Amino acid sequence: MDHLAEIVLWGAVLGLVHSYLFYPLLMRWLARNKSGNPIRYGMEEELPEVSVIMSVYNEERVIRQKLDSLMAVRYPRHRWRILIGSDCSSDRTNAIISEYAERHPELHFFPFRERRGKPIVVNNLVEEVAKLVALSPNHLFLFTDASVILAEETVWNLVRHFKNPAIFLVDANMQTTGMQSRGISRSERQYLGAEVRLKQYESLVWGKMIGPFGGCYALRSNYYEPVPAGYLVDDFYITMRAYEKGGQAINELNALCYEGLSHDIREEYRRKSRISAGNFKNLATFKHLLWPPHSPLAFGFLSHKVLRWFGPFFIIFVLISCGFLAWRGNIFYRGLLFLLGLWFIGTPLVDGLLQRWSINWLPLRSITYFNNMNLALLEGFFKYLKGVKSNVWQPPRRDG
Repeated sequence: MDHLAEIVLWGAVLGLVHSYLFYPLLMRWLARNKSGNPIRYGMEEELPEVSVIMSVYNEERVIRQKLDSLMAVRYPRHRWRILIGSDCSSDRTNAIISEYAERHPELHFFPFRERRGKPIVVNNLVEEVAKLVALSPNHLFLFTDASVILAEETVWNLVRHFKNPAIFLVDANMQTTGMQSRGISRSERQYLGAEVRLKQYESLVWGKMIGPFGGCYALRSNYYEPVPAGYLVDDFYITMRAYEKGGQAINELNALCYEGLSHDIREEYRRKSRISAGNFKNLATFKHLLWPPHSPLAFGFLSHKVLRWFGPFFIIFVLISCGFLAWRGNIFYRGLLFLLGLWFIGTPLVDGLLQRWSINWLPLRSITYFNNMNLALLEGFFKYLKGVKSNVWQPPRRDG
């Protein structure tokens, strides 16, 4: 019995350590001395048509800055259009976008009167594009969020890769703004920075980046598949459906875009819990892509995503197994259980006390962030089991 408990404990530890440490280190090692996609458009060539697709809901705080960034993008205007769908916004979002649409004929605005959620709005916008132009390999969708501000060269840096017929998706490099010492913004920046690097390694090694960030990415329009109702993480669904058709998805570090960080751990918990429910729904849909396990897509999907999604269960297995072995009198596991108690109970308590005195120590903040996000993953799993009945949700507030 003790032997079985040890197998469970160290197997769970291996699952966690592989996803968060071994896999990123392996990808970094494999990516050394590798260059990116060499088949790219030149500025003098005829570039693909780009249709910007953006769903918005109550974005009056950021929508002017977003629209200004889209209007400032350096891309041939005869190959460029913008479609925005408002998901029954109740603030001044619709009025602001209408004002821009009057001045910019390339902007097509659809103020929907029923709240249905971002994926359904995106589906509708794609249908509207299909009325204007054929969906083809030489026509691209640029999916972006209202809170994400594009640099002038972002679109060009994304589009130039599509001269390579093997590539169906290119993700931008998400940069964070508005970092503060309070809250979780520094921990969030650490995590997002690590994710950017890992996606870049995956791109360089085998062209199989496991899902874009979602805030800004380009996709060949003929690869788009409508997102069904109840799928919360639309960007991941779209990407995995595209992988079923074959091809490559990569990250472009020079395609810069900017989004404000979240500071409120409760807001981020709510967001990650929702994403977690969507992740498990996507896992149920795309579990067949985990086979054969030696393929680059399956190995990356398992290592980068699936093992992390099951991280809360690994932690539970570790705690139960270690507790059992400590109860059986093993001195080593008693010491390990004490350290685990410090990690999961002591550290958050100390961090909470320091927060009251406005003291933010990054190691403690990061441990609290890790613990809370795994709790959010666990809650999201049970939300998935109950059934996701709606694509509608309230976006978190982010500070720029």
